[in-house]
Amino acid sequence: MTGLFKKLLMPVKIGKVEIKNRVAMAPMGIGALTNADGSIGQRALDYYIERAKGGVGLIITCLFKVENEIDPLGLTGLRPIDTDSIAPFTELAETVHALGTKIFVQLTAGFGRVASSAMLRGKPVSASAIPNYWDPTITCREITTEEVERLVKAFGPASLILAEAGMDGVELHGHEGYLFDQFTTTIWNHRTDKYGGDLSNRLRFPIEVLHEIKRHAGSTFPVQYRFGLKHYMKGYNAGALPGEKYVEVGRDVEEGLRMAKILEEVGFDSLHVDAGCYDSWYWPHPPGYQKHGCMVDMAGEVKRIVKIPVIAVGRLDIPELADQVVAEGKADMVAIGRGLLADPFWVKKVEEGRPEQIRPCIGCHDGCLNRLRTGKPISCTVNPACGRERVYALQPANESKKVMVIGGGVAGMEAARVASIRGHKVVLYEKSDKLGGHMIEASVPAFKEDELRLLNWYKTGLKNLRVEVNLNTEVTPKLVHETKPDIIIFSTGSKPIILNLPGMDKENVVTATDLLLGKKQTGEAVVVIGGGRVGCETAIWLAQQGKKVTLVEQLDKLMSTTSPPIPHPVKMMNLDLLKFYKVNILTNTSLLEVKANEVVVINNSFSQSILKTDTIVLAVGQEPSQDLYRELQGKIPNLYLIGDSRQAKNIMNAIWDAYEVARAI
Repeated sequence: MTGLFKKLLMPVKIGKVEIKNRVAMAPMGIGALTNADGSIGQRALDYYIERAKGGVGLIITCLFKVENEIDPLGLTGLRPIDTDSIAPFTELAETVHALGTKIFVQLTAGFGRVASSAMLRGKPVSASAIPNYWDPTITCREITTEEVERLVKAFGPASLILAEAGMDGVELHGHEGYLFDQFTTTIWNHRTDKYGGDLSNRLRFPIEVLHEIKRHAGSTFPVQYRFGLKHYMKGYNAGALPGEKYVEVGRDVEEGLRMAKILEEVGFDSLHVDAGCYDSWYWPHPPGYQKHGCMVDMAGEVKRIVKIPVIAVGRLDIPELADQVVAEGKADMVAIGRGLLADPFWVKKVEEGRPEQIRPCIGCHDGCLNRLRTGKPISCTVNPACGRERVYALQPANESKKVMVIGGGVAGMEAARVASIRGHKVVLYEKSDKLGGHMIEASVPAFKEDELRLLNWYKTGLKNLRVEVNLNTEVTPKLVHETKPDIIIFSTGSKPIILNLPGMDKENVVTATDLLLGKKQTGEAVVVIGGGRVGCETAIWLAQQGKKVTLVEQLDKLMSTTSPPIPHPVKMMNLDLLKFYKVNILTNTSLLEVKANEVVVINNSFSQSILKTDTIVLAVGQEPSQDLYRELQGKIPNLYLIGDSRQAKNIMNAIWDAYEVARAI
């Protein structure tokens, strides 16, 4: 074991349960990894066991319900804990224990106001009659006192089943604005019974659950509570950005600290501290725009006033940062979620002194949260084997072949990496002087630093695999005939779409790609054409530099693409950042003509207007580069077209295409 990260790798206890290191796998939904009836299946077992193999000290599973009549969800993937749960949970516990890992199961009282109509078998419920998050025109039904008492009772037998199955403890899902959180927070709890009123009464629900679990599973069975120290909530469906001045209408830090003290006093064994709720979803589900360690200060505040273990969370997948959090006493453990989706062997690589080989999460939410919201199994943009560990494990090729990879963007690098691991002789050709493709310009804004981390990871990986890389080499039909590859993988990328409009040839017109690459500069007034993700991020980047930015989008909403859809927390934070940086937004508006120092735009009512500007930035999409592929198609066998060169989408599409092809050849 390396001498580095020694604080992070020290054992710690929660109650009487000793955990071998200070790294926990944060709880995340698993979606369709379950069986059709909602029970844990082999794919879910493989998913958790892979992280245990990777050395994580504590696994905290996805949430499970204890009953499904009061908060009636129709999703089979959320089947309540019952006696049929014993077998799969026992198998899971036995395996992870053999690997030295402990495991807690997260239990929830329900979704309440944050359940969408598509999830429900009936009307949404909550602590009080308040608006549903997804459809504020729907008012939630207030749960009766008797129903709360029934919910409390349901936690006892469920916890006993988990204890008998060998689980090491449970975590109560008290954060993110779910049902427990709705009961403990005044903006959602207007009750006049014993579960409403002052903070002690609002905490009565989870406290009674704690006592019920201890009565059934035993006084030494650990019960951990996860909650947000503050909600970053300006109002219903209105979140607050880091550093933004606002009036907190949810839980504030002062009340959060009083809550932590009460939770310790009543007997909770540990606290898992984050921030936010659905109304500020980019806190509990931080996208790449949030800094690493964005919620460490929340845990640090709690750690100052309690003696029980505190777990911090919030983009802590950089080993040096995770170790620093523990070393400085801001938390006793760190919880890593998406970082362990990207690289299940995160802990092993830290232990062995190989942190540079950790595959980084880029905070995109495309492979994880976005898939869960559409009923798909959890996975990961940068790790296509996540959630299908058994089926997608790389196997040696039956026959080593000569593989030519054309293009050194993310798709080409992934194809070269995977094909090389499988034993093929890979040669990668890139016509420019560096690897990276569109990842180079994508990583320019400071809030896109994780794309640069991923690019560096690929470069390190290809070097370690000794993949032959030829830069400044454009592949021609002649080169193909001379080298005689067995397989050709085209990852020739995409190029910016240039609108066929008057004035596109003017000097003050630049693509977002060229702008980010530094090939051109902007003046003080900038008009960005295109309100997709690239256009919005470019507008924010320019506004952060003090530019006066106008964003023009022909549709009625920004980032409204459905293929692929923009993940909810990414879109939410993007829109809030645009507002925060005072970007002028024109929707239902199209570019008509570029003139000297101005553009002509037209709205859906055919009303034209003129915008004074120094620079026009085009961000209206990309089109595949397929010229060489088309030239060779039908003349040479075993051609594969992947990533943007097949269809311009996103990083996930590029990596997944490459993995599929390279694992199959």
